[in-house]
Amino acid sequence: MRARYGVPLGITAAGAAGVLYAAAFEVRSFRLRRVTVPVLPPGMRPLRVLQVSDIHMVCGQRKKQRWLQSLAGLRPDFVVNTGDNLSDPEGVPEVLDALGPLMEFPGTYVFGSNDYYGPTPRNPARYLVERLQGRHGLNGNTGVVGAVHNPWEELRDAFDAAGWVGLSNTRGSLKIDGYEIALTGLDDPHIKRDRYARVAGGPDTGADFSMGIVHAPYLRALDAFTEDGYPLILAGHTHGGQLCIPFYGALVTNCDLDTERVKGLSRHTAGGKESYMHVSAGCGTSRYTPVRFACPPEATLLTLTERAA
Repeated sequence: MRARYGVPLGITAAGAAGVLYAAAFEVRSFRLRRVTVPVLPPGMRPLRVLQVSDIHMVCGQRKKQRWLQSLAGLRPDFVVNTGDNLSDPEGVPEVLDALGPLMEFPGTYVFGSNDYYGPTPRNPARYLVERLQGRHGLNGNTGVVGAVHNPWEELRDAFDAAGWVGLSNTRGSLKIDGYEIALTGLDDPHIKRDRYARVAGGPDTGADFSMGIVHAPYLRALDAFTEDGYPLILAGHTHGGQLCIPFYGALVTNCDLDTERVKGLSRHTAGGKESYMHVSAGCGTSRYTPVRFACPPEATLLTLTERAA
């Protein structure tokens, strides 16, 4: 009898332990990723860029708020917020409280689908099915009749008041110690709000450095930025796979990006050109799937250095 039931009970116990770890520990095990990217023109001093992404704030997430506030101690040259700040229509004050110390620094932002629309319950297995079927985008919040409108306008107004540069299908710039950093951004490709034609034409030749920013790293956006000659692209959205298999990695990216580049620094090639790309695994989850496994929540401090001659 013991042999007959021992293995199933052991598997059940291991599964329960894994769920408990993913929901109670790892989802709150915040990490800072540090990356060096050789993209600056010769003679330009290094720049420290803090990327925050996919906060998915739900009211009451005090530890996440405190951790985000603590990142101001890194003293970055500027901050890049790659979207999906909300997972709760009532979460705007807590997002602004969490990001308040960071808003003292120069910054820029794009929005993701969860900034515009509240999340809806969804079977996580559907992400894998949709990847196998090659279906991506417009398959989440806005695909459900009656999706909740999030108060993204309040976020926008607060970010703008702090001097952060909004990049929804537009260009902007930051002045950092006399350097001009040109920024080109897209609205979220996941819900087909991106309009690259409005910003096409390549980096600003009068700036010291240019970069592209987008929430969801869909190939059409990455290809456009790369073909136009941007040396660096920052994105989020993927959650690093969120639920990963140890020693294997992510099963899904929730877009048409390959799983090998679901998070971290990689290179993207298109039109005979190459760009560096960094995808943040983000620091949150959907409020309806509040677990992470083998993929801790993160922010990234990117140190941009001179490119090779």
